[in-house]
Amino acid sequence: MKNDLNIPEKTQHFRNHYRSEIRSENYNGWLHISFSLLSAMLVIVFCSFSLSNVSNFEWLTVPLTFLYANLVEYVAHRFPMHRPIGWMKIIYQRHSRQHHRFFTDKAMSFKDSRDFCVVLFPPALIVGFFIAFAMPVALIINWLLSVNSALLFMITAFAYFINYELLHTAYHVNERSWLWKLSFMRKLRKLHFYHHEPKLMSRYNFNITYPIGDWLFGTYYSGNREQTKNFSSKLSS
Repeated sequence: MKNDLNIPEKTQHFRNHYRSEIRSENYNGWLHISFSLLSAMLVIVFCSFSLSNVSNFEWLTVPLTFLYANLVEYVAHRFPMHRPIGWMKIIYQRHSRQHHRFFTDKAMSFKDSRDFCVVLFPPALIVGFFIAFAMPVALIINWLLSVNSALLFMITAFAYFINYELLHTAYHVNERSWLWKLSFMRKLRKLHFYHHEPKLMSRYNFNITYPIGDWLFGTYYSGNREQTKNFSSKLSS
C-alpha cells in the first residue's frame, strides 16, 4: 500500500491497517458526506416550511438550542469519546482508539476522500440521533411550549450538526488548502490541532466547533509559543 506523505511510521502503520481491515472496500467519502448533509437539510427545510407566525419568545429557542448543542458536543466529546464508559465503549473505541490514532498533531490531513469515514458520523448514528434524541426532545418542547418552538429546535439542532460535520472535516484537509487563509478557520483548526497532540487530547479543547464549553469548564488551550510556531510552520509549508 502506498504511504501518505511525511507521516510518522507508527501512524502510517495504523492508517494502512484501518484502510485495509476496518474501512469497507466500497466506501465512498463523497457519498457519505452528501448523505449526512442532505439528510439534515431535508429536516431543516421540512421544519422551516411548517413554521407559522413565530413569536419573539419562540425565536429564543434558536440561541438556547445552539448553546445546548454546544454543551452536548462538549460533554459527549470529553467523556464517552475519551473515556471507556459502560455500554458506550464503542464510542470510545471509534474516537480515541481509531480517530486519534489515524490523525495526530504530526499527521492531521486526509490522504483522499476515502478517509472521510474516520471523521464523519456513520449514517446509522445520524438516523439514531434523529429517532432517539432529536424527536423526543422536540416532542417534549412541543408539549411544554409550542409547535413553533419544537420546529425551531429541530432546525437549529440539525443546522448545528451540519456546521459540526463541515468544520470537523475541514480541520483535516491538507495544510495547503485555501481554507487556512481565513483567520477564523486558522484559529479553530489550531485548537483542534492541539487536541490531537497525544499528551493533550484527554485534557483540552473538547469543543469541535466553537470553544464555549471549553471556556466555561476550564479546558480551553491555545498553545504555548513553541506549539504556535510549530502550527504556523505546518500551514505555511
